[in-house]
Amino acid sequence: MHQVTRDKDLQTVEQLKTACDQITAEIGKVIIGQRDIVDQLLIALLCGGHCLLVGVPGLAKTLLISTLARALDLSFSRIQFTPDLMPSDITGTEVLEEDHGTGHKAFRFVKGPLFANIILADEINRTPPKTQAALLQAMQEHEVTAGGGTFRLEEPFFVLATQNPIEQEGTYPLPEAQLDRFIFNLWIDYPTEEEERAIVKATTGAQTHDIKPVLNADQIRTLQQLIRKVPVADHIVEHAVGLVRKTRPQNADASRDIARMLRWGAGPRASQCLILGAKARAVISGRFAPSLEDVSFVAKPVLRHRLVTSFNAEAEGITTADLIDQLLAES
Repeated sequence: MHQVTRDKDLQTVEQLKTACDQITAEIGKVIIGQRDIVDQLLIALLCGGHCLLVGVPGLAKTLLISTLARALDLSFSRIQFTPDLMPSDITGTEVLEEDHGTGHKAFRFVKGPLFANIILADEINRTPPKTQAALLQAMQEHEVTAGGGTFRLEEPFFVLATQNPIEQEGTYPLPEAQLDRFIFNLWIDYPTEEEERAIVKATTGAQTHDIKPVLNADQIRTLQQLIRKVPVADHIVEHAVGLVRKTRPQNADASRDIARMLRWGAGPRASQCLILGAKARAVISGRFAPSLEDVSFVAKPVLRHRLVTSFNAEAEGITTADLIDQLLAES
């Protein structure tokens, strides 16, 4: 029985590898470059996590996410976060309706834009903490409470929140405890010169691309369950936990240089995300067990937003990404 189940799971892994290649090809019709970002988005989705995307305007963050939703045949909703946005604007609200037949009045809940599979939370740091908290609660619990009732959100439920790293005036930065709710923090960089030329040629002509759905919601839910069943060797877990423990300045495992550059390190959730991310990366590569290289691939997006640099690091211009590279080199 166990052998039959394992054979079926191995077959599913092979099918997922093919599906991921097809998804990447479909996204590639519209998005030029950004292969690692696409892989990391798929990994986060399969882990059942959420992503924070950071990048300057004009790098196709919105187009990338809407194209991903089309390639996955999932419902997509974009919420533009503004300073006057209220929690009910995203979760939904109750409206008073009259039954014309009986004349009785009753409240009916009208679902907000959160009720979709993929949510683009555009410029999440532009809205006040109360509305941020409503989104983060939905992310954590996959449900919305309104008018004394609780409403489950559609599965899979995948939130991609964006931030502009340049304009910080009039923003409400997410606290570290809330940042920890995101499995990945992805930085979208400028394209290479060759990619930029290709982007200009592709986007200034009349050609349009038809995106074909590759996976649906039911298949994605099955794959999310498969990721949890992927076995992990003890030395992989030890490596991931050791990497996270070295980020804690007060820990004996942390090097003197790392301890001097960090005020706070990552918590146990980071270790969990490293292993889950490594599992998903192995599976989309067609392997049924993660390697050390898989852990290294997800280390930067997992740890980047979970480390708090010290004044020493800020004075010397050293970023969390630099410190993660140093940790990986030392491990």
